[in-house]
Amino acid sequence: MTLPVRIAPSILSADFSRLGEEIRAIDAAGADYIHVDVMDGHFVPNITIGPPIVKAIRPLTGKLIDVHLMIAPADPYLEAFAEAGADSITVHAEAGPHLHRSLQTIRQLGKRAGVAINPATPISAIRHVIGMVDLVLVMSVNPGFGGQAFIPESLLKLAEVRELAAGREIDIEVDGGVAVGNARALAAAGANLYVAGTSVFAGNDAQTYGPRINAIRDAAMSQIA
Repeated sequence: MTLPVRIAPSILSADFSRLGEEIRAIDAAGADYIHVDVMDGHFVPNITIGPPIVKAIRPLTGKLIDVHLMIAPADPYLEAFAEAGADSITVHAEAGPHLHRSLQTIRQLGKRAGVAINPATPISAIRHVIGMVDLVLVMSVNPGFGGQAFIPESLLKLAEVRELAAGREIDIEVDGGVAVGNARALAAAGANLYVAGTSVFAGNDAQTYGPRINAIRDAAMSQIA
């Protein structure tokens, strides 16, 4: 099943001194989702933001807020992010022993449920929960920092996810090193949801956000067309 190409700028690369302006700017520039990277300094070697930031940005946009939890454990925080205004919550397959329970909880909270896998994690880790998810997030860098180089082997993993998800309405999301130069290859491999941080926000000039979002979308669409 082919789903529409969607671009989800990651606010990890936004200028946090004027985050509200940045959210409004990417919304106006044509972002489909607002991607929020949550890191805990434990599961990944960085600390970012929590539910209060999601709550603060929720009134600023009508776009879907796509929360990616790079935290362990994730379960104690699912309700807080849901109440803060997340529309979609993604947990890592590697973050705890009860992935099925985590996804079940997200669904019970009325949110879209996503599962993420790190570069070294095989697709087999999510095979038995594929019927519970709305999206699968393939990390194409090791999580923890923005601005990393894309891992080419991720293309093979995206193709495996596409095969596993066949016939289901599941977004195949890719995060890490996404840019105009690889968007066509990502689309060919099966991705339809593109997390773009540095490639959208570099320089933090709102005038550039629209053209950059459109360029990534156009590159991906050129493969589908």
